[in-house]
Amino acid sequence: MISQAASFSFDSYKIEGDRKTLSFLYTQDFEGGRTATFKDQIILPEPISTKISTDLLNNILHSLHIMLGISYWKMYCSKELRVETRQLTHDEAEFWNAVYTKGLGEFYYRNEIDFRQLVSFPHGQNVLMRSVSFPSANRSLVGIAGGKDSLVTLELFKRAKKEFTGAVIETNHPYRLIRDLDKRIHLSPLYIRHILDQKIHALNETGLVYNGHVPVSAMYAFIMILVAAAYDYRYVVVSNEKSANIGNVIYHGMEVNHQWSKSEEFELLLRDHIKTYITPDITYFSLLRSMTEIKIVGEFVKYPQYFQYFSSCNKNFNVFKRSLDSVRLIGITGKAGRTKWCGQCPKCAFMFLMLSAFLSKESMITIFGQNLFEHEKLVPLYRQLLGIEDTKPFDCVGTFEEVTVAFYMAYKTGAYNNTPVMHMFEKLVLPELRDVNKLKRHVFEIGDIDIKIL
Repeated sequence: MISQAASFSFDSYKIEGDRKTLSFLYTQDFEGGRTATFKDQIILPEPISTKISTDLLNNILHSLHIMLGISYWKMYCSKELRVETRQLTHDEAEFWNAVYTKGLGEFYYRNEIDFRQLVSFPHGQNVLMRSVSFPSANRSLVGIAGGKDSLVTLELFKRAKKEFTGAVIETNHPYRLIRDLDKRIHLSPLYIRHILDQKIHALNETGLVYNGHVPVSAMYAFIMILVAAAYDYRYVVVSNEKSANIGNVIYHGMEVNHQWSKSEEFELLLRDHIKTYITPDITYFSLLRSMTEIKIVGEFVKYPQYFQYFSSCNKNFNVFKRSLDSVRLIGITGKAGRTKWCGQCPKCAFMFLMLSAFLSKESMITIFGQNLFEHEKLVPLYRQLLGIEDTKPFDCVGTFEEVTVAFYMAYKTGAYNNTPVMHMFEKLVLPELRDVNKLKRHVFEIGDIDIKIL
């Protein structure tokens, strides 16, 4: 049974003496007077310059404090929220209401929590808040996550010959996959460490708190804003695609979107928040916003030098367990092996399908270590990806239309036509397909990448 929570407080934040470590403190109050305290930390690679104004730093840390608090608040979902550092404006409170509601949509759905009337950040009357200008350099900070998307963004920057630096955010421990990949691309990125309070893991193990998905991309966005200001960057660039705008299910009248913090809706809200409450001199945007997942894969396959080193499988990024060189593969093949792909999750199934539309069967087996279309156990998952069974998987996957086109392209190669997964496609989807060329044009449609820095 979840403990009865009275209130949750965003207590304080501070920059430690080394000017590299930042601490954010929170308190959970319970009925009966018991309390629990939590400390979240960010560790930067270099000290924050003393030339940065205190007002600008406070603007950033105030927002970052509230953003990071989502991991601690969600354990008990207290209705009463207290922000002790300063009062919020009405519009600022509305921004955080949206983040804590839509950003936690999947969490509410899976835990069967009625979120309506739950989140209401307090705000004051006639609160004056101003953003702070600073002379940022005309260069970009580009997020790197180890998958295809950020690699395509890096290649676009290289092609444009624009100045940029990679940024890697690691939670609790180094991510070996990304560090090995970085050695291959010779990027020398900035490594930022996010340290969650270990009490979260201990409490999750008890089963006495709510647990589930949080909007990690939103956390990363605010951390990168801090890094951009600390080290003098004008642009914070991520690699979120158009497909991230499509949700999974409707719950209590709200579209639940696993990828909400990667969506265009969040991007626009955040950009306005930064301009109004932090600084007009840092711009956050996704370079790949106009592209679908399948279009990005079509770009990614132009860079075979990355095939053996990238991965989109989330098993590489365990928060409370140290990342391994590879993921242990057991269950589908009936034997144990090592690979960067678990071969069982929605991301693995989706990426195998997307890449199979462009690459040879031999290349696919080299990358994944196996042919995922051969596994009968994956048929229900592919039915979900196609939209013909249950809901769209709660993972960062593309639309039903993209999946259908990728299946058709893989089917036309003839390389997979005697597999259980492709038999399912032939039986349930192929007979109903009409005007495939029109559907292909739709999913490969791309808007202009109209960003001045490129």
